[in-house]
Amino acid sequence: MLDRLPFLIGLRYVRAKRRNHFISFISLTSMLGLMLGVAVLILVLSVMNGFDHELRTRILGMVPHTKIEAQGGMTDWKTLAERLEKRDHVIGAAPYVQQQGMFSSEGRTQGAMVNGIKPSYESKVSIIDEHMTQGSLDDLAPGEWHVVLGDLLARNLGVGVGDRVTLLVPEASITPGGVFPRLKRFTVSGIFKIGADLDANLAYANIEDMQKLGRLGDSVGGLRLELDDLFQAGPVTNAIVDDLGSGYRGIDWTYTHGNLFQAIQMEKRMIGLLLMVIVAVAAFNIVSTLVMVVTDKHADIAILRTIGAKPGTIMRIFMVQGMAIGTIGTVVGVALGVVLALSVSDLIAWFEALTGIQFLDPNVYFISYLPSQLQWGDVGIIAGSAFVLTFLSTLYPAWRAARIQPAEVLRYE
Repeated sequence: MLDRLPFLIGLRYVRAKRRNHFISFISLTSMLGLMLGVAVLILVLSVMNGFDHELRTRILGMVPHTKIEAQGGMTDWKTLAERLEKRDHVIGAAPYVQQQGMFSSEGRTQGAMVNGIKPSYESKVSIIDEHMTQGSLDDLAPGEWHVVLGDLLARNLGVGVGDRVTLLVPEASITPGGVFPRLKRFTVSGIFKIGADLDANLAYANIEDMQKLGRLGDSVGGLRLELDDLFQAGPVTNAIVDDLGSGYRGIDWTYTHGNLFQAIQMEKRMIGLLLMVIVAVAAFNIVSTLVMVVTDKHADIAILRTIGAKPGTIMRIFMVQGMAIGTIGTVVGVALGVVLALSVSDLIAWFEALTGIQFLDPNVYFISYLPSQLQWGDVGIIAGSAFVLTFLSTLYPAWRAARIQPAEVLRYE
Protein backbone atom coordinates (compact mmCIF):
# COMPACT_ATOMS: atom_id res chain seq x y z
CA MET A 1 0.00 0.00 0.00
CA LEU A 2 2.83 2.38 0.86
CA ASP A 3 4.37 1.73 -2.58
CA ARG A 4 1.11 2.83 -4.25
CA LEU A 5 0.65 5.83 -1.97
CA PRO A 6 2.69 8.35 -4.07
CA PHE A 7 0.71 7.49 -7.21
CA LEU A 8 -2.68 7.59 -5.49
CA ILE A 9 -2.11 10.92 -3.78
CA GLY A 10 -0.16 12.48 -6.68
CA LEU A 11 -2.92 11.66 -9.19
CA ARG A 12 -5.56 12.78 -6.68
CA TYR A 13 -3.85 16.18 -6.48
CA VAL A 14 -4.03 16.43 -10.28
CA ARG A 15 -7.76 15.60 -10.39
CA ALA A 16 -8.86 17.45 -7.26
CA LYS A 17 -10.49 20.87 -7.40
CA ARG A 18 -8.21 23.12 -5.41
CA ARG A 19 -9.42 25.86 -3.19
CA ASN A 20 -6.78 28.11 -4.71
CA HIS A 21 -8.00 28.68 -8.26
CA PHE A 22 -4.79 30.51 -9.15
CA ILE A 23 -2.82 27.30 -8.64
CA SER A 24 -5.26 25.46 -10.92
CA PHE A 25 -4.84 28.17 -13.54
CA ILE A 26 -1.02 27.95 -13.42
CA SER A 27 -1.21 24.16 -13.67
CA LEU A 28 -3.51 24.38 -16.72
CA THR A 29 -1.26 27.02 -18.29
CA SER A 30 1.79 24.76 -17.86
CA MET A 31 -0.07 21.87 -19.47
CA LEU A 32 -1.31 23.98 -22.41
CA GLY A 33 2.11 25.58 -22.90
CA LEU A 34 3.79 22.19 -23.05
CA MET A 35 1.10 20.90 -25.43
CA LEU A 36 1.44 23.84 -27.83
CA GLY A 37 5.24 23.81 -27.67
CA VAL A 38 5.42 20.11 -28.56
CA ALA A 39 2.80 20.45 -31.32
CA VAL A 40 4.46 23.47 -32.93
CA LEU A 41 7.90 21.86 -32.76
CA ILE A 42 6.62 18.71 -34.52
CA LEU A 43 4.83 20.82 -37.15
CA VAL A 44 7.77 23.10 -37.91
CA LEU A 45 10.30 20.27 -38.11
CA SER A 46 7.95 18.36 -40.42
CA VAL A 47 7.75 21.38 -42.72
CA MET A 48 11.54 21.70 -42.70
CA ASN A 49 11.79 17.98 -43.50
CA GLY A 50 9.37 18.59 -46.35
CA PHE A 51 11.55 21.33 -47.80
CA ASP A 52 14.57 19.07 -47.48
CA HIS A 53 12.73 16.20 -49.20
CA GLU A 54 11.54 18.45 -52.03
CA LEU A 55 15.07 19.74 -52.54
CA ARG A 56 16.37 16.21 -52.92
CA THR A 57 13.59 14.79 -55.09
CA ARG A 58 12.22 17.61 -57.23
CA ILE A 59 15.04 20.11 -57.64
CA LEU A 60 17.93 17.67 -57.51
CA GLY A 61 15.85 15.32 -59.65
CA MET A 62 16.05 17.94 -62.42
CA VAL A 63 19.54 19.21 -61.64
CA PRO A 64 22.36 16.77 -62.45
CA HIS A 65 23.93 15.09 -59.45
CA THR A 66 27.24 15.56 -61.20
CA LYS A 67 28.51 16.63 -64.61
CA ILE A 68 31.64 15.47 -66.41
CA GLU A 69 32.99 17.89 -69.01
CA ALA A 70 35.97 17.80 -71.37
CA GLN A 71 38.05 20.64 -72.69
CA GLY A 72 37.09 21.42 -76.28
CA GLY A 73 33.94 19.32 -76.10
CA MET A 74 33.27 15.59 -75.87
CA THR A 75 32.90 13.57 -79.07
CA ASP A 76 33.13 9.92 -78.03
CA TRP A 77 30.52 10.34 -75.33
CA LYS A 78 28.72 7.01 -75.88
CA THR A 79 31.78 4.95 -74.98
CA LEU A 80 32.47 7.13 -71.95
CA ALA A 81 28.83 6.94 -70.81
CA GLU A 82 28.88 3.12 -70.92
CA ARG A 83 32.14 3.13 -69.01
CA LEU A 84 30.89 5.47 -66.29
CA GLU A 85 27.61 3.60 -65.82
CA LYS A 86 29.65 0.57 -64.69
CA ARG A 87 31.16 2.51 -61.77
CA ASP A 88 29.90 2.24 -58.21
CA HIS A 89 27.09 4.68 -57.26
CA VAL A 90 26.51 5.71 -60.92
CA ILE A 91 23.07 4.55 -62.12
CA GLY A 92 22.71 6.59 -65.31
CA ALA A 93 24.53 8.86 -67.77
CA ALA A 94 23.17 11.16 -70.49
CA PRO A 95 24.79 13.68 -72.87
CA TYR A 96 23.83 17.33 -72.88
CA VAL A 97 24.47 20.64 -74.59
CA GLN A 98 23.70 23.68 -72.49
CA GLN A 99 23.03 27.14 -73.85
CA GLN A 100 21.97 30.28 -72.06
CA GLY A 101 19.58 32.36 -74.13
CA MET A 102 16.49 34.53 -74.27
CA PHE A 103 13.10 33.49 -75.57
CA SER A 104 10.76 36.04 -77.14
CA SER A 105 7.19 35.87 -78.38
CA GLU A 106 4.98 38.74 -79.47
CA GLY A 107 6.96 41.33 -77.58
CA ARG A 108 7.46 39.29 -74.42
CA THR A 109 10.95 38.14 -73.47
CA GLN A 110 12.27 35.77 -70.82
CA GLY A 111 15.79 34.48 -70.17
CA ALA A 112 16.25 30.73 -69.77
CA MET A 113 18.76 27.92 -69.78
CA VAL A 114 18.19 25.57 -72.73
CA ASN A 115 19.32 21.99 -72.28
CA GLY A 116 19.97 20.02 -75.45
CA ILE A 117 19.14 16.39 -74.63
CA LYS A 118 18.61 12.97 -76.15
CA PRO A 119 15.06 12.05 -75.09
CA SER A 120 15.87 8.33 -74.89
CA TYR A 121 18.69 8.99 -72.40
CA GLU A 122 17.11 11.75 -70.30
CA SER A 123 14.97 9.48 -68.13
CA LYS A 124 18.18 7.97 -66.76
CA VAL A 125 19.23 11.22 -65.09
CA SER A 126 16.06 13.33 -64.70
CA ILE A 127 12.50 13.14 -63.40
CA ILE A 128 11.13 15.47 -66.08
CA ASP A 129 9.08 12.66 -67.69
CA GLU A 130 7.03 12.44 -64.49
CA HIS A 131 6.17 16.15 -64.61
CA MET A 132 5.14 16.72 -68.21
CA THR A 133 1.73 18.41 -68.20
CA GLN A 134 1.47 18.68 -72.00
CA GLY A 135 3.32 16.88 -74.76
CA SER A 136 6.22 14.50 -74.37
CA LEU A 137 10.01 14.53 -74.55
CA ASP A 138 9.72 12.09 -77.45
CA ASP A 139 8.38 15.00 -79.55
CA LEU A 140 11.90 16.51 -79.49
CA ALA A 141 12.86 14.90 -82.78
CA PRO A 142 16.12 16.04 -84.46
CA GLY A 143 15.64 18.65 -87.17
CA GLU A 144 12.11 19.56 -86.05
CA TRP A 145 13.31 22.43 -83.86
CA HIS A 146 10.86 21.67 -81.09
CA VAL A 147 11.25 22.93 -77.52
CA VAL A 148 9.75 21.97 -74.14
CA LEU A 149 9.21 24.90 -71.78
CA GLY A 150 8.67 25.17 -68.05
CA ASP A 151 5.13 26.08 -67.01
CA LEU A 152 6.02 29.54 -65.69
CA LEU A 153 8.29 30.25 -68.65
CA ALA A 154 5.45 29.43 -71.06
CA ARG A 155 3.01 31.61 -69.10
CA ASN A 156 5.44 34.53 -68.99
CA LEU A 157 5.82 34.28 -72.76
CA GLY A 158 2.08 33.78 -73.27
CA VAL A 159 2.55 30.65 -75.37
CA GLY A 160 1.23 27.10 -75.42
CA VAL A 161 1.80 23.87 -77.30
CA GLY A 162 1.98 24.56 -81.03
CA ASP A 163 3.02 28.21 -80.68
CA ARG A 164 6.28 29.57 -82.06
CA VAL A 165 9.01 31.22 -79.97
CA THR A 166 12.32 32.80 -80.96
CA LEU A 167 15.51 31.89 -79.12
CA LEU A 168 18.28 34.48 -79.07
CA VAL A 169 21.69 33.20 -77.99
CA PRO A 170 24.55 35.49 -76.91
CA GLU A 171 26.76 34.61 -79.87
CA ALA A 172 27.23 36.82 -82.90
CA SER A 173 26.87 35.77 -86.51
CA ILE A 174 28.93 37.69 -89.05
CA THR A 175 26.99 38.39 -92.25
CA PRO A 176 27.53 40.71 -95.22
CA GLY A 177 25.09 43.08 -93.55
CA GLY A 178 27.09 43.20 -90.30
CA VAL A 179 27.24 41.41 -86.98
CA PHE A 180 23.92 40.07 -85.69
CA PRO A 181 22.94 37.95 -82.70
CA ARG A 182 22.14 34.34 -83.48
CA LEU A 183 18.39 33.66 -83.65
CA LYS A 184 16.32 30.53 -84.18
CA ARG A 185 12.59 29.87 -84.29
CA PHE A 186 11.29 26.94 -82.22
CA THR A 187 7.87 25.33 -81.93
CA VAL A 188 6.61 24.61 -78.43
CA SER A 189 5.89 20.87 -78.28
CA GLY A 190 5.49 20.36 -74.54
CA ILE A 191 5.24 21.97 -71.10
CA PHE A 192 6.48 20.62 -67.77
CA LYS A 193 5.76 21.66 -64.20
CA ILE A 194 7.74 20.58 -61.16
CA GLY A 195 6.58 23.33 -58.78
CA ALA A 196 9.98 24.99 -58.44
CA ASP A 197 11.77 28.04 -59.81
CA LEU A 198 13.14 25.83 -62.60
CA ASP A 199 9.69 26.12 -64.18
CA ALA A 200 10.52 29.75 -64.98
CA ASN A 201 14.03 29.43 -66.37
CA LEU A 202 14.53 26.00 -67.92
CA ALA A 203 13.76 24.61 -71.39
CA TYR A 204 14.63 21.44 -73.31
CA ALA A 205 15.43 20.91 -76.98
CA ASN A 206 16.91 18.09 -79.02
CA ILE A 207 20.66 17.81 -78.61
CA GLU A 208 21.31 17.68 -82.35
CA ASP A 209 19.37 20.91 -82.89
CA MET A 210 21.38 22.62 -80.14
CA GLN A 211 24.62 21.29 -81.65
CA LYS A 212 23.69 22.94 -84.95
CA LEU A 213 22.69 26.16 -83.23
CA GLY A 214 25.95 26.26 -81.29
CA ARG A 215 28.01 25.05 -84.26
CA LEU A 216 29.48 22.26 -82.14
CA GLY A 217 29.63 19.55 -84.80
CA ASP A 218 29.39 16.10 -83.22
CA SER A 219 30.67 17.14 -79.80
CA VAL A 220 28.51 17.56 -76.72
CA GLY A 221 29.00 19.72 -73.66
CA GLY A 222 29.46 16.74 -71.34
CA LEU A 223 27.71 13.93 -69.51
CA ARG A 224 25.15 14.26 -66.73
CA LEU A 225 25.34 11.49 -64.14
CA GLU A 226 22.65 10.17 -61.80
CA LEU A 227 23.93 8.72 -58.50
CA ASP A 228 22.27 6.36 -56.05
CA ASP A 229 23.43 8.51 -53.12
CA LEU A 230 23.43 12.31 -53.35
CA PHE A 231 25.95 12.65 -50.55
CA GLN A 232 28.52 10.61 -52.44
CA ALA A 233 28.56 13.14 -55.30
CA GLY A 234 31.81 14.80 -54.23
CA PRO A 235 33.93 11.65 -53.75
CA VAL A 236 32.48 9.95 -56.84
CA THR A 237 33.11 13.01 -59.02
CA ASN A 238 36.69 13.36 -57.79
CA ALA A 239 37.39 9.67 -58.37
CA ILE A 240 36.03 9.82 -61.94
CA VAL A 241 38.06 12.91 -62.83
CA ASP A 242 41.21 11.33 -61.38
CA ASP A 243 40.67 8.18 -63.47
CA LEU A 244 39.93 10.10 -66.69
CA GLY A 245 43.08 12.19 -66.34
CA SER A 246 43.82 15.72 -67.53
CA GLY A 247 41.41 17.49 -69.83
CA TYR A 248 38.34 16.52 -67.81
CA ARG A 249 36.59 18.26 -64.97
CA GLY A 250 33.64 17.39 -62.76
CA ILE A 251 30.96 19.61 -61.21
CA ASP A 252 28.57 18.08 -58.66
CA TRP A 253 25.31 19.44 -57.28
CA THR A 254 26.94 20.85 -54.13
CA TYR A 255 28.52 23.61 -56.25
CA THR A 256 25.16 24.74 -57.65
CA HIS A 257 22.65 23.95 -54.90
CA GLY A 258 24.78 22.93 -51.92
CA ASN A 259 24.37 26.26 -50.16
CA LEU A 260 20.59 25.92 -50.23
CA PHE A 261 20.72 22.42 -48.82
CA GLN A 262 23.11 23.48 -46.05
CA ALA A 263 20.93 26.50 -45.27
CA ILE A 264 17.87 24.27 -44.84
CA GLN A 265 19.81 21.93 -42.55
CA MET A 266 21.11 24.84 -40.48
CA GLU A 267 17.66 26.44 -40.25
CA LYS A 268 16.16 23.13 -39.17
CA ARG A 269 18.67 22.81 -36.32
CA MET A 270 18.33 26.43 -35.18
CA ILE A 271 14.53 26.50 -35.37
CA GLY A 272 14.39 23.17 -33.54
CA LEU A 273 16.66 24.55 -30.82
CA LEU A 274 14.64 27.76 -30.45
CA LEU A 275 11.32 25.92 -30.29
CA MET A 276 12.76 23.47 -27.79
CA VAL A 277 13.37 26.48 -25.54
CA ILE A 278 9.60 27.13 -25.68
CA VAL A 279 9.00 23.53 -24.60
CA ALA A 280 11.56 23.98 -21.82
CA VAL A 281 9.85 27.15 -20.57
CA ALA A 282 6.49 25.38 -20.53
CA ALA A 283 7.99 22.38 -18.74
CA PHE A 284 9.69 24.52 -16.11
CA ASN A 285 6.40 26.31 -15.44
CA ILE A 286 5.60 23.08 -13.65
CA VAL A 287 8.19 24.17 -11.07
CA SER A 288 6.12 27.19 -10.05
CA THR A 289 2.95 25.08 -10.06
CA LEU A 290 4.43 22.45 -7.74
CA VAL A 291 6.06 25.01 -5.47
CA MET A 292 2.66 26.62 -4.88
CA VAL A 293 1.03 23.21 -4.40
CA VAL A 294 3.68 22.28 -1.84
CA THR A 295 3.03 25.53 0.01
CA ASP A 296 -0.74 24.90 -0.12
CA LYS A 297 -0.35 21.31 1.13
CA HIS A 298 1.97 21.88 4.12
CA ALA A 299 -0.60 20.50 6.53
CA ASP A 300 -1.26 17.40 4.40
CA ILE A 301 2.45 16.72 4.14
CA ALA A 302 2.91 17.07 7.88
CA ILE A 303 0.07 14.62 8.60
CA LEU A 304 1.51 12.09 6.16
CA ARG A 305 4.88 12.38 7.85
CA THR A 306 3.39 11.82 11.30
CA ILE A 307 1.66 8.57 10.23
CA GLY A 308 4.90 7.14 8.88
CA ALA A 309 5.45 8.46 5.36
CA LYS A 310 9.14 8.81 4.59
CA PRO A 311 10.69 11.87 2.86
CA GLY A 312 11.17 9.77 -0.27
CA THR A 313 7.45 9.00 -0.35
CA ILE A 314 6.57 12.70 -0.06
CA MET A 315 9.04 13.49 -2.83
CA ARG A 316 7.54 10.89 -5.16
CA ILE A 317 4.01 12.24 -4.56
CA PHE A 318 4.86 15.60 -6.08
CA MET A 319 7.02 14.06 -8.78
CA VAL A 320 4.00 11.96 -9.82
CA GLN A 321 1.82 15.07 -9.89
CA GLY A 322 4.33 17.01 -12.05
CA MET A 323 4.90 14.07 -14.39
CA ALA A 324 1.13 13.63 -14.79
CA ILE A 325 0.80 17.27 -15.88
CA GLY A 326 3.76 16.92 -18.24
CA THR A 327 2.58 13.58 -19.65
CA ILE A 328 -0.90 14.90 -20.47
CA GLY A 329 0.56 18.00 -22.12
CA THR A 330 3.13 15.99 -24.09
CA VAL A 331 0.74 13.27 -25.29
CA VAL A 332 -1.91 15.76 -26.41
CA GLY A 333 0.79 17.93 -28.02
CA VAL A 334 2.22 14.95 -29.93
CA ALA A 335 -1.24 13.98 -31.19
CA LEU A 336 -2.02 17.56 -32.24
CA GLY A 337 1.39 18.00 -33.86
CA VAL A 338 1.10 14.76 -35.85
CA VAL A 339 -2.37 15.69 -37.12
CA LEU A 340 -1.20 19.18 -38.15
CA ALA A 341 1.98 17.84 -39.79
CA LEU A 342 -0.03 15.37 -41.89
CA SER A 343 -2.64 17.94 -42.98
CA VAL A 344 -0.82 21.30 -43.12
CA SER A 345 -0.14 21.08 -46.88
CA ASP A 346 -3.83 20.54 -47.64
CA LEU A 347 -4.89 23.22 -45.15
CA ILE A 348 -2.58 25.82 -46.68
CA ALA A 349 -3.67 24.87 -50.22
CA TRP A 350 -7.33 25.22 -49.16
CA PHE A 351 -6.64 28.60 -47.58
CA GLU A 352 -4.79 29.81 -50.70
CA ALA A 353 -7.70 28.71 -52.89
CA LEU A 354 -10.16 30.43 -50.55
CA THR A 355 -8.33 33.76 -50.27
CA GLY A 356 -6.38 33.86 -53.53
CA ILE A 357 -3.16 34.52 -51.58
CA GLN A 358 -0.07 32.49 -52.52
CA PHE A 359 2.34 32.10 -49.63
CA LEU A 360 5.28 30.82 -51.68
CA ASP A 361 5.82 32.63 -54.97
CA PRO A 362 7.63 30.23 -57.35
CA ASN A 363 9.44 33.22 -58.85
CA VAL A 364 11.07 33.77 -55.46
CA TYR A 365 11.14 30.36 -53.78
CA PHE A 366 12.22 26.98 -55.10
CA ILE A 367 8.75 25.49 -54.63
CA SER A 368 5.27 26.95 -54.82
CA TYR A 369 3.54 25.05 -51.99
CA LEU A 370 4.19 24.23 -48.34
CA PRO A 371 5.59 20.69 -48.07
CA SER A 372 5.47 18.56 -44.93
CA GLN A 373 7.09 15.23 -44.16
CA LEU A 374 6.51 13.69 -40.74
CA GLN A 375 9.48 11.73 -39.40
CA TRP A 376 8.71 9.56 -36.41
CA GLY A 377 12.29 9.82 -35.24
CA ASP A 378 11.80 13.56 -34.72
CA VAL A 379 8.52 12.89 -32.88
CA GLY A 380 10.29 10.45 -30.56
CA ILE A 381 13.11 12.91 -29.83
CA ILE A 382 10.65 15.75 -29.12
CA ALA A 383 8.44 13.63 -26.86
CA GLY A 384 11.45 12.19 -25.03
CA SER A 385 12.96 15.64 -24.51
CA ALA A 386 9.63 16.94 -23.13
CA PHE A 387 9.44 14.04 -20.68
CA VAL A 388 13.04 14.62 -19.53
CA LEU A 389 12.46 18.35 -19.04
CA THR A 390 9.25 17.61 -17.13
CA PHE A 391 11.05 15.14 -14.87
CA LEU A 392 13.81 17.65 -14.14
CA SER A 393 11.26 20.35 -13.34
CA THR A 394 9.69 18.17 -10.63
CA LEU A 395 12.89 17.53 -8.67
CA TYR A 396 13.29 20.82 -6.82
CA PRO A 397 9.66 21.24 -5.63
CA ALA A 398 9.51 17.58 -4.60
CA TRP A 399 12.80 17.94 -2.71
CA ARG A 400 11.43 20.98 -0.87
CA ALA A 401 8.28 19.05 0.06
CA ALA A 402 10.38 16.18 1.45
CA ARG A 403 12.29 18.61 3.72
CA ILE A 404 9.19 19.96 5.45
CA GLN A 405 9.30 19.23 9.19
CA PRO A 406 5.87 18.15 10.54
CA ALA A 407 6.51 19.56 14.02
CA GLU A 408 7.05 23.07 12.61
CA VAL A 409 3.86 22.91 10.55
CA LEU A 410 1.52 21.32 13.11
CA ARG A 411 2.63 23.71 15.84
CA TYR A 412 0.41 26.40 14.34
CA GLU A 413 -2.48 24.16 13.24
